[in-house]
Amino acid sequence: MMSVFTRICLVLSYSAVFLGQSSYADLKLLAWDVGGVERTALVHEPLSVVSSKVPLVFVFHGHGGRSNQIARQFRMHELWPDACVVYPQGLNTPGVLTDPKGKRSGWQAKSGDKKDRDLLFFDRMLADLSKRYEIDSKRVYATGHSNGGAFSYLLWAERGDKLAAIGPSAASGAKYLAGAKPMPVIHIAGENDRLVKFDWQLATMEVVKKINRCVHEGKPWGNDNTIYESKLGAPMVTALHKKGHRFDVDAAPEIVKFFKSQSKD
Repeated sequence: MMSVFTRICLVLSYSAVFLGQSSYADLKLLAWDVGGVERTALVHEPLSVVSSKVPLVFVFHGHGGRSNQIARQFRMHELWPDACVVYPQGLNTPGVLTDPKGKRSGWQAKSGDKKDRDLLFFDRMLADLSKRYEIDSKRVYATGHSNGGAFSYLLWAERGDKLAAIGPSAASGAKYLAGAKPMPVIHIAGENDRLVKFDWQLATMEVVKKINRCVHEGKPWGNDNTIYESKLGAPMVTALHKKGHRFDVDAAPEIVKFFKSQSKD
């Protein structure tokens, strides 16, 4: 379990990262006990916490990432200040494509992996944040990059009843989706991604379209994106760019726009 000294060091570290950046001043470092292990996340408190129920957005970093790093990249708390935004911190995890010895932080790769420590972490955060704030259970979302994007797909498969939509970036997730129920999805992919191959991501998108019973022909949506409408009310948006594996920061507003358009019945 994290010592008091270690926690103080973490807080000071995060403060140093965000020093001079007023838009990050409201991010709080929260901790939860999950199976005897202390788990942490940076949390943006919703601005409208008193007036109405608010959406909840989980943003998961990639393998080797940090919660402060993904907060800078996705900046969901800036783009959607009325939402409760959570940037969880992963634990050291062997990577599927890199880091076989697990010296860097990440998320479980499949159901049952690591005793479902990260799915249980999600459950714990959702339950506690729903008590702390007036969370709208019909507007809970998950997004993330690379390993974090794949974990968003795993959440769809394993916790789909809790989510209104997901927004994976640079991730493949078809292997998780057997038996999954329809879910609105926006998928961000780089056509020159050399780590999570673009062909793998295209295959995942096709599986999503099939599950969601999307129309064959898409139509323009937003900035150079394509939406495939769904007969089941579960559209898919593909946000493709010419870059590689790095997160396309221009996609962040598109994720927010899509999430705002989706809620559970």
